[in-house]
Amino acid sequence: MSGFTQAAKSTTAALRALFPETPLQRNDHLSARYGAEIWLKREDLSPVRSYKLRGAFNAMRKVRAANPAQQAFVCASAGNHAQGVAFACRHFGVQGTIFMPVTTPQQKIDKTRVFGGDQVTIQLTGDYFDQTLAAAQAFCTEKGAHFLSPFDDPDVIEGQASVAVEMLEQLGRAPDLVILPVGGGGLSSGVTGYLREVAPATDYRFVEPLGGASLMAALREGAPVKLPRVNSFVDGAAVARIGAANFAMLDWVRPDQVLLAPEDRICVTMLEMLNIEGIVLEPAGALAVDVLPELAEVIRGKTVVCVTSGGNFDFERLPEVKERAQRYSGLKKYFILRMPQRPGALREFLNMLGPQDDITRFEYLKKSARNFGSVLIGIETKQADGFRQFTDRMDAAGLAFRDITSDEALSEFLI
Repeated sequence: MSGFTQAAKSTTAALRALFPETPLQRNDHLSARYGAEIWLKREDLSPVRSYKLRGAFNAMRKVRAANPAQQAFVCASAGNHAQGVAFACRHFGVQGTIFMPVTTPQQKIDKTRVFGGDQVTIQLTGDYFDQTLAAAQAFCTEKGAHFLSPFDDPDVIEGQASVAVEMLEQLGRAPDLVILPVGGGGLSSGVTGYLREVAPATDYRFVEPLGGASLMAALREGAPVKLPRVNSFVDGAAVARIGAANFAMLDWVRPDQVLLAPEDRICVTMLEMLNIEGIVLEPAGALAVDVLPELAEVIRGKTVVCVTSGGNFDFERLPEVKERAQRYSGLKKYFILRMPQRPGALREFLNMLGPQDDITRFEYLKKSARNFGSVLIGIETKQADGFRQFTDRMDAAGLAFRDITSDEALSEFLI
């Protein structure tokens, strides 16, 4: 047994002083749909509703074992890592300074403060994470504090490996396939680092958000590279560059084992898990479940574990999630129309709508033209194919229109 495997087992045992193992639950709904044994490793049910507590706890434990005088810890995070570090600071009775961007939602700030209590100080600085990170690292240098990386740290990776230790003990056998979300690579490198030794027959799929595919980029280049642009919607996995230590443990991954999940499709999965299963997942937490349709033929008759990595979802985002899900499913569209400005024109247009079509937005963009006016209209329907009939009717009437549903720039400014 390697040193990493032994350390993962030791870490898992030490974690029991902090919280019980997270559940491994067979999901009947998904199992029936795909003709497989689908199990969910519910990291969304940890005390901080994500797996991040594991790595923060282990890194802090190791630092204090090597240097008991170390009482000051620092991290930079706007989300789950901050909450994990805060919880660990309270457990060990050490002082933590948590740097968060000024733009961090108040809900995340409040939760971090609750978990850390008097043991943490929150510093809001910078509009963007890179600015926040620079401030945190400068503070560490000045104060002699220890910086706790969210993923690019061997002790953090070792802590996240405890997910795999629990998984095997709970299942009682090795799964055929494990599906893992990937952001910076802490969870995926830890879990696979353990399982590849103790369960060598297990296969893997790795899931990244389409707008933050840092593992895929690293595999193509043969080394970690910084993405020029990252879509921040899947905030728990929207990482511009995979960690160096993490990629060193993941460089064996084949590109065909990495799946990219469109952000809007993830919203469909989040709503389905909420409405059907009553499971609240954040966007990153839904990644492993989101790709099951793509793997339907691969997983049939097999035992599959999906790691639901987090459930820190702010319900103020629910309208946005619903909106994006409807757009992806083809149940909601936005058009710009060039409508004649004459009596009866609006009535004629309304007659083009089907019985299941509902106008959710109607707004004149300008009224300066003498004969025509531009209109922004949003329409919801029950069946996606209804839009084809609707646009056919507009074409037949000679009505000029443009579908802007998938136009990111126009949608951002107009919708």
